[in-house]
Amino acid sequence: MSADVIIIGGGPVGLAAALYAARSGLAPVVLEPRAGTIDKACGEGLMPGGLLALGALGVDPQGHDLRGIRYVARGRVVEADFRAGPGRGVRRTTLHDALREAVAAAGIEMLPFSAIEVTQDDAAVTVRTAHSGTAGPVLTAPWVIAADGLHSPTRRSLGLDRDHGAVGRMAGMRPLRRYGLRQHYGIRPWGDHVEVHWGTHGEAYVTPVSDDLVGVAVLSKQRNPLSDSLAEFPHLRERLDGAPVVTSVRGAGPLRQRTTRRVAGRVLLAGDASGYVDALTGEGISLGLAHARAAVAAFVAGDPQSYERSWRLASRRYSLLTHTLVQVTRPTWTRRLLVPAAATLPPVFHGAVNELARPGS
Repeated sequence: MSADVIIIGGGPVGLAAALYAARSGLAPVVLEPRAGTIDKACGEGLMPGGLLALGALGVDPQGHDLRGIRYVARGRVVEADFRAGPGRGVRRTTLHDALREAVAAAGIEMLPFSAIEVTQDDAAVTVRTAHSGTAGPVLTAPWVIAADGLHSPTRRSLGLDRDHGAVGRMAGMRPLRRYGLRQHYGIRPWGDHVEVHWGTHGEAYVTPVSDDLVGVAVLSKQRNPLSDSLAEFPHLRERLDGAPVVTSVRGAGPLRQRTTRRVAGRVLLAGDASGYVDALTGEGISLGLAHARAAVAAFVAGDPQSYERSWRLASRRYSLLTHTLVQVTRPTWTRRLLVPAAATLPPVFHGAVNELARPGS
């Protein structure tokens, strides 16, 4: 089988890449072995920039409008509204369904196979596929986008993983590993902001995703059950007391993933597969959409190497702000000072929130 672009991974970034490719006159094929709607641990808050990017693709998932971000710690509260318009809390499954419907409407082919081997020469990429141990079709295309997630098998097979602990070990520091857990509660949202509760070891994120449902995600350096992690946030636990739990716990991690580069010949990495700092700033979907758009633009220009620069431009704000915030809040004493400092310097807090909220490059 042949195509203009093979996209490995049928999550939101892979499906968006397929839509960008089709709109550019290319014939994409998406490889995704998982059937139906795909769920995963996710904060589920779409920044205004991400929501605008989805709208430009004709995708408008239902959810709950978000006015901004609110930080909470030990009775202190500080919030910042989005200046670029509202964001939206959207169930991951709702987002995936909306993108799948758009892909189907565009006539884009999706194949239920995994990519088990990727080889290439100067003219094309060949992808061998399989499903449940049975060989599938062999595909060829001039270009490939690997959007197969945080622990991307394609990234690993191409030798693009970087040992993110090496620098830390040389400096005598242990690498910071963080993990995420998420669950939903059947309760009416008590606000229209993403609420971030700061604790000693991690943060709890509350995202309204409908009129009677909130998602609660915890990011922490400790790998505890969600019920134990929520003990750090008594005010939030009191809010959730008695609310029915309507989904099972989903987890992800370790979150930080580093890559040596994002371009390997005719194969480009996009979304979480291209490297990840942390979910702390909630910009994952917006950033992945920017990657998908830039990757397709590089193909149309016939210049895959240009994607490396485009990727860096798109990721710069996210990487700088997220890495800085993760490192600054690594010591317990600085975590305690963060919310009081944000309350004391509201222009700085508002500026940081809106820098992340604005549309990507």
